[in-house]
Amino acid sequence: MPRPILLNAFDMLVPVHQSPGLWRHPDSGVADFQRLDYWTSLAQTLEEGGFASLFLADIVGAYDVYGGDIAQTARGGVQYPLLDPIVAVPAMAAVTERLGFGVTASVSYERPYLLARTLTTLDHFTNGRVAWNIVTSYQDSAARNIVGTEAQIPHDERYDRADEYMEVMYKLWEGSFAEGAVVADRDANVFVDPNKVRPIAHDGTYFRVPGEALAAPGPQRTPFLFQAGASKRGQQFAVDHAEAIFFSGGTTQLVKKWVDGVRDGLEAAGRPRDAIKIFTLATIVVDETDEAAQARLDEYTSYVDTESALALFSGWTGVDFAGARPEQELEHIVTDANQSALASFTTLADGKKWTVRDLAEFVAIGGRGPVIVGSPATVVDELERWMDESGVDGFNISAAVRPADLERFTRFVSPELRRRGLLAEDDAALTLRERIGGKGAHLADDHAGAAYRFEG
Repeated sequence: MPRPILLNAFDMLVPVHQSPGLWRHPDSGVADFQRLDYWTSLAQTLEEGGFASLFLADIVGAYDVYGGDIAQTARGGVQYPLLDPIVAVPAMAAVTERLGFGVTASVSYERPYLLARTLTTLDHFTNGRVAWNIVTSYQDSAARNIVGTEAQIPHDERYDRADEYMEVMYKLWEGSFAEGAVVADRDANVFVDPNKVRPIAHDGTYFRVPGEALAAPGPQRTPFLFQAGASKRGQQFAVDHAEAIFFSGGTTQLVKKWVDGVRDGLEAAGRPRDAIKIFTLATIVVDETDEAAQARLDEYTSYVDTESALALFSGWTGVDFAGARPEQELEHIVTDANQSALASFTTLADGKKWTVRDLAEFVAIGGRGPVIVGSPATVVDELERWMDESGVDGFNISAAVRPADLERFTRFVSPELRRRGLLAEDDAALTLRERIGGKGAHLADDHAGAAYRFEG
């Protein structure tokens, strides 16, 4: 039996997500990204296409590294302006039955006590179809505007703090309300049994949270947990906490290195090597024939905005590429931003020398992942090759022209996946943890969060 392919759509409530300049394409509908019906319509399309979830990226600052300001970011619509993804989820859930929603929220800038309530609310309102993409954030602009400091917390310390943050979240989600605490007993005039609710009494290095959770647990208790860190410290955090991981790499060899690192880390921790589902980024350009798909990609390249691509990459890495010579070779610089982004083109590039021009042209369509081009059969062949060679469980599918390329995926690729028995989907109304993880609605017993469950 072939191994089913798990699919998430990868998007963001912005004009430009991963492909600068493509917002100008005639098929683009992204000028309406600030309309709610843009997102509800997309959600329905993705459910029709058999996607497990819509994975919504987010940042909490503007990209102001390129040239030292946001001028090019603003001109190019480079993840700016941006809306809050959490706000849109209940409306999308209301028009779908099976599609899950992965929302990004930063442990560096959200307070755990209130974020636990927000995500529990989403878990209730989606009937267990919500995931949390745990990020530590990587922008100095966020630190300046949210907490008033000149720079963010250093990279590895962000993860140390995040470990304690997760301890607080597990205590609130798993340990504050016992099963059956909400009784809604009219005769006894008791809504919540006070004997089945307790304060979490957390007093740590970074956080002090003495009281009880505000919201009673949703269908999943702890929302399904995504994480996207590929640095060494990020991977350790993922092994400790994530149930699914998202990587962005341009070759199967690079992604396999990361996948093997996660699997080895799980084994060292005494957990099954497949305890975490792993996804990688892919941008799909599909048409009825290979020739038509290639012609479509060729047309796309005429809309590419390479300067905005460099503004995007500068924002990811914290390295200012403004004024760099196109033929200049990339050098590795360690910053407190996204460390794996630059490493992908330097220390992890297997000897390939990337110039600034190479980088801009590569990132301009599809960001840091591969662009897969062809007929439905060709696209699925390539997805299978990536599965076999990298060891991933599925893909975060990005659109160059939004939402048209995701609509085209549903029209062309999903039927081919179904024909081959490769699309991992279920008509039952499952929680997202059941759909992606393949087991129960709650955290696995060997997950770190399970140790905080209410006993007694």
